[in-house]
Amino acid sequence: MNLSKKQKQHLKGLAHSLKPVVLLGQNGLTEGVLAEIDNSLDIHELIKVKVATDDRETKRLIIDAIVRETGAIEVQTIGHTLVIFRQTPEKKVELPKK
Repeated sequence: MNLSKKQKQHLKGLAHSLKPVVLLGQNGLTEGVLAEIDNSLDIHELIKVKVATDDRETKRLIIDAIVRETGAIEVQTIGHTLVIFRQTPEKKVELPKK
């Protein structure tokens, strides 16, 4: 699923007031953390994940792994906070037309 610029802007607006649902700790990206992210996406569709690492390359690798493993779409990354979206069959988050 690809999002248009208009749809990404809409999701960014919705995500602005959200708090991070999942916080990555010192252990990094474990199977338990991935399962929690996957579960949160099923419930909310649009979530924030806090990636606590100062190394840019490591952070990018973690973000890419999260997106790849969950099948989600990266909406935006600001600092240590990642916003991802994955639509469920119920379509809880209404997207504008392309």
